[in-house]
Amino acid sequence: MSGTASLPMPMRPGLSHLLPAALLGVACVTSFTVLLTFRSHVPGEAETAAMLDAILLWGSFLPRAAIALIAGAALGLAGALLQRVLRNPIADASTLGIVSGAELALTLGLSFSPLFTGISHELLAFAGGFAAVAIVLALSWRRGLDPVTVAISGMIVSLIAASLSVTLVLARGEYAMSIHIWGAGALNQQDWSGVISLAPRLAVGIIAAALLLRPLNVLALDDSSAKSLGVALHGVRFSIVVLAVWLSASVTATVGIIGFLGLAAPTMARFCGARTTGQVMATAPLTGAAVLFLADCLTQLLGPGFSDLAPTGATTALLGGPLLLLLLPRVRGLSTVTATVDATSRLLRKPGSGLAFLAAALAIIFALALMLGPTDHGWSIALGALFSELLPFRLPRILAAGGAGAMLGAAGFIMQRVTGNPIASPEVLGVSSGGGAGLTVALFLFGFPSPAIMLLSMALGSLVAFLVMIAIAGRSGFAADRLLLAGTAISAFCMAIVSMVLAQGDMRSYILLTWMSGSTNRAGTFEAWTAMIALVVLTAPLFLMIRWLTILPLGAGLSRSIGLPVLSSRLVLAILAALMTAISSFLVGPLSLAGLIAPHLARRIGFQKLHHQLAAAILIGAGVLMTADWMSRVIIYPYQVPIGPFAALIGGPYLLWLLGRRERSS
Repeated sequence: MSGTASLPMPMRPGLSHLLPAALLGVACVTSFTVLLTFRSHVPGEAETAAMLDAILLWGSFLPRAAIALIAGAALGLAGALLQRVLRNPIADASTLGIVSGAELALTLGLSFSPLFTGISHELLAFAGGFAAVAIVLALSWRRGLDPVTVAISGMIVSLIAASLSVTLVLARGEYAMSIHIWGAGALNQQDWSGVISLAPRLAVGIIAAALLLRPLNVLALDDSSAKSLGVALHGVRFSIVVLAVWLSASVTATVGIIGFLGLAAPTMARFCGARTTGQVMATAPLTGAAVLFLADCLTQLLGPGFSDLAPTGATTALLGGPLLLLLLPRVRGLSTVTATVDATSRLLRKPGSGLAFLAAALAIIFALALMLGPTDHGWSIALGALFSELLPFRLPRILAAGGAGAMLGAAGFIMQRVTGNPIASPEVLGVSSGGGAGLTVALFLFGFPSPAIMLLSMALGSLVAFLVMIAIAGRSGFAADRLLLAGTAISAFCMAIVSMVLAQGDMRSYILLTWMSGSTNRAGTFEAWTAMIALVVLTAPLFLMIRWLTILPLGAGLSRSIGLPVLSSRLVLAILAALMTAISSFLVGPLSLAGLIAPHLARRIGFQKLHHQLAAAILIGAGVLMTADWMSRVIIYPYQVPIGPFAALIGGPYLLWLLGRRERSS
């Protein structure tokens, strides 16, 4: 395995390293003591209240504390194992797609339980998590499990799994809220069954990790050195990955998703002075247990009465984004995404004819989506009176989907030019998720905001996310690998904010779930006019900014020497991209990936000049989402699949194919 990430050089742990560990321990003890002292008591007669308090203490409160310690230790150990075996400081069940795969498998099991009778939740979670990590490792194998490639592959697999999960949840509406609340990682316990189930698995994991300690030490060397010492690399790696996936899946099946704790625990263990493999393996479970225990105590202390402030898993997920950003300088390795795609594009001799063909194809798609569809008596083309009856229902959703796709295509084109990264898009860089965080803030502040306030808040959230992205990428010279990892970090942080509200199970959760689904079922006149007006107002100025879009990828220094105002041009383009992303996300949700597909297809068709590429990206984006909207309407008639996840199921495999193609060409 070549091109691996480097870990810090060994050094002696001193008082400066022991101090964080001591502070963490004191914080855990203090918070638990305060929680025991001031926790809510059952009102009523003294004797009855005391008996009920004792029942709550021994039947709920203490099992919850125990499950927090055990789950945190298991995830900390799993994260340490993955980081060591992959030599990757950002390896974790979240970044490798394990938790998303486990959630998808469990969503299948919970949604269609009669079909999975007799299959334990743990087995389902393990199967889903193992399948996800197997895909990630297969995509990254030719690059020697390069950390950046692994992280990007994990992001793609997670996105596809999340799209499938949302689709399944919405197809089984009666389970929607319960599945999402479970998925947010609530540690509430009603008895000791969770502890009894998970504790032996943690014990087995610790024993297995101890037996694998020598191979883990050898894996710190390069592949040739490890082989010369007699280590069967493939067998050892497979065993360790299976062990880590099993631990993560066991926790997920028991308490739901605890985001990024496997990333945080080994990092904090090394920060507290652990340097050797044995030290990290011993302290990462302790650190994970302490972090999850402290987070759970704080969510209970800050919540009103018997309610928690938020599910503990969603709270710990807030650690993921900042930690990924903190660890970016330590991730080394050449990513395949730095290659340019334009070199493989053929030249289109008559771009005007090509644009005319795309426009004609879009018109045909529009007409078919408007008139063609299944009925109770088979497929039919709506004409005459039937067409007039269906027009008020079909036309607004088609215009909303087409306008959103066109704006996403233009936004993706801007982001790829501004960052110089051919895989940049609103979905990949976390800009769409930033819009979701903005919507969440609006729901907190206004309760049930108007559509105008929702659009404004999403625009501000998208703009902040994109500006943070540009600031981070600028520090590394817009390196493609750092840019994508930073996008993963920002997306994780924003979606953790969304999950905290989503797990409350109230009407705000329903609004967020509707937004995540990206359904166009309720699209009406307001949504259609919003899409069309925004499309014209926001994309027309881009054709006057072609000079900016041509020069910016050359770098800040050269751009300034030519006379381009770099800061102001980037800010203007960022505002336009954020507005288009926010409005599109408002209409079709955050998961479409049209912003990635459209500019790529425009280049692959052969458009060379930027104004031709921009026009083609707009037309292709509109066509992709119009087609996705039509297919989501007819594929399981009379039921409908949300357009956002359905479009992501088209874009995700394309991105996987693109990544695999880059690796073969490398």
